[in-house]
Amino acid sequence: MMINSIHEACTKGLSVNLSKMIVATSTNISSRCIFGLRFETSDDGRKSIAKVVRKMMSQFLKLGVGDLFPSLDWVDVLTGFMSRLKVTFAELDAFLEEVIEEHKRKKKNCDDNNKDFVDVLLQLQERDMLEFELNGDTMKSLLLDLFVGGSDTVSTTIEWAFAELANHPKIMKKVQEEVRRIVGGKSKIEENDLNQMKYMKCVIKETLRLHPPGPLLIPRETANSVEIKGYHIPKKVTVYINSYAIHRDPKLWDNAEEFIPERFEGNQQVDYKVKDFQLIPFGFGRRGCPGISFGIASVEYMMANLLYWFDWKVPNNNNNNNNNNNNNGALIDMSEFNGLTVTKKQPLYLEPMPYLIC
Repeated sequence: MMINSIHEACTKGLSVNLSKMIVATSTNISSRCIFGLRFETSDDGRKSIAKVVRKMMSQFLKLGVGDLFPSLDWVDVLTGFMSRLKVTFAELDAFLEEVIEEHKRKKKNCDDNNKDFVDVLLQLQERDMLEFELNGDTMKSLLLDLFVGGSDTVSTTIEWAFAELANHPKIMKKVQEEVRRIVGGKSKIEENDLNQMKYMKCVIKETLRLHPPGPLLIPRETANSVEIKGYHIPKKVTVYINSYAIHRDPKLWDNAEEFIPERFEGNQQVDYKVKDFQLIPFGFGRRGCPGISFGIASVEYMMANLLYWFDWKVPNNNNNNNNNNNNNGALIDMSEFNGLTVTKKQPLYLEPMPYLIC
């Protein structure tokens, strides 16, 4: 659907709001794969999870007083901040409960080829195939983590990747040549094609290094008091890990502020699950993101299609640029909007041109 919309814009010579298209596509993919529902409305016309998830994401962008000063957490109660969070999570809980119950009712008629993630979790629960108890609350937590991690972070990563590629036309040309050589004129990109796109994977890694979707990883709580480099960290305090700072640390990375995908070529040791913690966009250890594989697969598939079917350039009348120039005209504005995820402050507008398959 996204590809068709871009083709239509090409016929009219229009630039497209790529940010908006990527968000819509990634959320629909996640909702279909995880819940078996469309994002905006379910198949029978009922309101889906879209509205309540948007409310949750909006509230997550704000830190409460208690997040900064734990002894003043009572202020969040007085201001109504905590009550608003509780209402939102009650709505989410009700939605997820309804989805799970509906899948239980329909599972007898569920075809193995049409299973979504809820069906898979219910099957694991029924057969007791896990080492831990998969109760209702755990299942709802997993579903929510997968949906948020598989939609918002996916769209953010692709948005930053194309902004960087638009600013670096030589890198854009190199990755497009790889994608088109591997696909070889086929009408559809296959899974085996994605496995061979080594340079595109480097582009994705470099994007996640410079622009980790969640700059502050999921907070942890210390189990014991500890001394680290002269700092005393008490027991039972909340700790935030700044992956953004780690990824741009000049002690770990050469030319840390520059977009250089080649740094990952021939260096497969640096991966998302790296043991020395220099690249941690998805967290690490047992508390790492459970949807890494799903998220990366979504990013790779969407990026490969956008790179294969279209050439891209910065519009001459781009209003969201800065005062510098590159070979294609004005550079994309790379200013950030900080929140639960770090997104571009300005939407990404690019002008697509259809690639003619010989």
